[in-house]
Amino acid sequence: MGTSITGILTYTIGNNSMRNYLLAMVVLVLTILGLKIFKYVIIDKLKKISAKTKAEIDDVLMEIIDGIGWPFYLLLSLYVALKFIQIPAFIETTLYYVALVVVTYYAIRGIQELIDYGTRKLILKRQKEEKGEVDTSVIDLLSRILKGVLWGIAVILILSNLGYDVSTLIAGFGIGGIAVAIALQNILGDIFSSFSIYFDKPFRVGDFIVVGSDLGVVKKIGIKTTRLQSLWGQEIVISNRELTSTRINNYKQMRKRRIHFTFGVVYGTSTKKLRKIPEIVKKIFDKIELTELDRVHFKEFGDFSLNFEVAYYVDTGDYNKYMDVQQEINLALKERFEKEGIKFAYPTQTVFVNEAE
Repeated sequence: MGTSITGILTYTIGNNSMRNYLLAMVVLVLTILGLKIFKYVIIDKLKKISAKTKAEIDDVLMEIIDGIGWPFYLLLSLYVALKFIQIPAFIETTLYYVALVVVTYYAIRGIQELIDYGTRKLILKRQKEEKGEVDTSVIDLLSRILKGVLWGIAVILILSNLGYDVSTLIAGFGIGGIAVAIALQNILGDIFSSFSIYFDKPFRVGDFIVVGSDLGVVKKIGIKTTRLQSLWGQEIVISNRELTSTRINNYKQMRKRRIHFTFGVVYGTSTKKLRKIPEIVKKIFDKIELTELDRVHFKEFGDFSLNFEVAYYVDTGDYNKYMDVQQEINLALKERFEKEGIKFAYPTQTVFVNEAE
């Protein structure tokens, strides 16, 4: 019996004894069992541990590892088992290429998960900065471009390992890319300008901006264009390339606004009352919030009035609040001047006639 078993184990098929085949089968089964324990026991425990931590990156890494499917584990087990027997060269080469494709696939998938994680973090950061919903089209486009580049690199690496000369292919892509860039230079210019706007942040959704003769509130920053809602109600669409090549006045970023305004009183106002006007103006500003009076002066003798100039600061960039403040100032001036008997001027013309002697 012992002799027959020894004979079977020493029996050779395809340059390998039955002992080697049996050893390879045992290694295959043990490797599969070990990987099964790793996938369903160890990874499960690591996921529970990572779920208790505050960091998110460890959860993402565990999801990447957990997402590796059984084709990878079976291929790895087979690769290890076949090391214990001699196999034909074409089978070894085929196994190598299959392993290369599978490993590359799961590696790219893992990197894509990291890109998605970075995209989510970037969106959350912008939402906190904007305190609300933000347009994610630029981030999504950049994410898709990165993923496309990754798959392109993966295909080139696989073809290179398969023995193909990829230098011609890369050169072809380069020439084709230049041709496409020339054909689509205006569109690509707008797209890259959108990246510039997104990362440089010259303005954000909700900001009131002036671009040349156009002005309005930014409603959407898209891939190719930015849309403004004008004060008159219509939508203004401006290309991103134009926005990055011109001067923009962003009034939402104003923390303090300097205001000049003038008013005139009639020529019949006494000097005593003229001297009293600056003091009246100062007392008005003392009672109005968000304002800081800079100066008030009797500026000039106008054609129809004695003109005063007032300069002050209002501590807000909001145009509506500024107009509320200016309205309060105007009403207070009107009220005080009525009490003091000071009359605002309006265009008049007096004709003096000299009677002949």
